[in-house]
Amino acid sequence: MYQRTPQMEPLLPSGSPDLEDTAREIVSHSAALGGQLHPVTRDSVVALLRIINSYYSNLIEGHHTHPIDIERAMRQDYADDPAMRDLQLESLAHIHSQRYVETRLLDEPDLNIAGPDFIVWLHRIFYEKLPSDLKHVRNKETEETVKITPGELRLREVVVGHHVGPEAATLPVFLDRFASFYSPAAFHGLKPIVAAASHHRLMWIHPFLDGNGRVVRLYTDACFYRLPLSGYGLWNVSRGLARRRDEYMAALIAADAHRRNDTDGRGNLSNEGLVHFCRFFLDVCLDQIVFMNGLLGLDNILDRINGYVNMRMARLIPEPLPNFPLLKLEAAYMLQEAFLRGHVARGEIIRISGMAERTGRILLGRLLTEGLLQSDSPKGLVRIGIPAHVAGYLFPDIYPISSMR
Repeated sequence: MYQRTPQMEPLLPSGSPDLEDTAREIVSHSAALGGQLHPVTRDSVVALLRIINSYYSNLIEGHHTHPIDIERAMRQDYADDPAMRDLQLESLAHIHSQRYVETRLLDEPDLNIAGPDFIVWLHRIFYEKLPSDLKHVRNKETEETVKITPGELRLREVVVGHHVGPEAATLPVFLDRFASFYSPAAFHGLKPIVAAASHHRLMWIHPFLDGNGRVVRLYTDACFYRLPLSGYGLWNVSRGLARRRDEYMAALIAADAHRRNDTDGRGNLSNEGLVHFCRFFLDVCLDQIVFMNGLLGLDNILDRINGYVNMRMARLIPEPLPNFPLLKLEAAYMLQEAFLRGHVARGEIIRISGMAERTGRILLGRLLTEGLLQSDSPKGLVRIGIPAHVAGYLFPDIYPISSMR
């Protein structure tokens, strides 16, 4: 059992310059992604992706909560089935936690996100929002059920697979070492490597009895936001990790391994294992950025908006609202204009559609009712909206259309 902080070393991989090359690509491609969209449109896409990130984070934990059910929960429309309702609330807890993290980083620019106070806070804000049935963990061997206290470091020993976590009494010491080494103030340059390495080492410490995966993914989000890594939020590492879950688990296990021989670094743990994990993690990040760059390319997204409206007109997909007339072709013009420009005056978007004033206002009202357009007031500017029922068509492969209900 681990009791001394040198047993956690190395804390950064060595002897692999290809990791820095990948980190450079991540920084440049993510910056390009961040500059593609109007800021207002970007906020709408990020709001959707918070739902998607929650969906994929749930999948990593073995929980399936469809984005449509998550969106319903955001409107306080919960399932009758208690188990499904709990999963909806779990998803909301993750979304709220993402927002809290983003807000706190803006409010506290000097915050050490690697510090134990912040890491404990991540656990607390997530678990405080969970339903009571999900605040328990069962020991499979003893059948004992233990209640999880939000923000409490574990008080007992844990074994995760073949990994035995540090002794519970030593957790403050390990977390202090983690905080001092991975503090954002201590690094410059290609910090995505630091984020990858610290992602594993925080999992290795396993500071909580339950919820470590959630906390580590939220912590990693904070790492990328704190860089700042321009464009983060339009892509997220959780999707990539969920889609390659078996590889992710294998990479975590590889980085848990002890040093194999004299050529495997100078620390207690395997440098080769940490290199393997960081290489996998950074490749996942780059894959997600490249994927979202293609998905959000203006020509592509404008074509998909037009295609979606045409499918609705041809009744190839179901109407999300009952007793409404079919969408008209001019709806595509309105949606495309809002996507490109961010905010558009109501009279202007009707003029651009080419429709007469009265029929244009009827169509505009339909789009607002359905959530395809949004506005902050009855006469205010309109912006693009991306409800879950359309997301699978505008952003294919974020989640499969075939699974929508």
